[in-house]
Amino acid sequence: MGWVVGLMETLGGPGVGLAIALENIFPPIPSEAILPLAGFAAARGDLGLVTVIVWATVGSLVGALVLYGLGAVLGRERFRALAARVPLVKLSDIDRTEAWFLRHGTKAVLLGRMIPVFRSFISIPAGIERMRLWVFVALTTLGSAAWNTLFILLGYHLGAQWHVVEAYVGVGSRVVLGLVAVACVWFVVARLWERRRPQRGLQDRGDTMT
Repeated sequence: MGWVVGLMETLGGPGVGLAIALENIFPPIPSEAILPLAGFAAARGDLGLVTVIVWATVGSLVGALVLYGLGAVLGRERFRALAARVPLVKLSDIDRTEAWFLRHGTKAVLLGRMIPVFRSFISIPAGIERMRLWVFVALTTLGSAAWNTLFILLGYHLGAQWHVVEAYVGVGSRVVLGLVAVACVWFVVARLWERRRPQRGLQDRGDTMT
């Protein structure tokens, strides 16, 4: 956070934008700490409130476009080839995921910008599926503006207690990560059970014939 403060003091609003752009690319940098701190700086008069919101949203868009570009460079076919090498993953899983994104991609990009952890990674599948760029930019800008404005205003009104926001949102982030972990464990267990069923069926038929 000392580094973020230094960026704000040196660059002002663009420093906030740079910090948020990096947060989008490297999720361990917490936006729930950067944004309330920027709001506190605006409350003290060090930065303009509207300026902070605008630059934070610009930074979010820049970071999202970098990840969108990485997804676009990776491409659908290359992604499918890489995913097919992952243990327990089938191409049918990829097909279902692609079909889901084609149906719900716009909602996923918009709402995903307001969910911890996913707010960064949602840009990659958008790039892989080559979502129309102007649609991606519009949805990302709208979702990011809502997220950034909320946390900047919280920091603005909480003042010196801005760090309280990070504590509460941190709980939400851990909940999201916990749900992801549970889903991953469930997927692995279900897929291993699915692989054992044909083997058990063959063994039972063999016993019957014997």
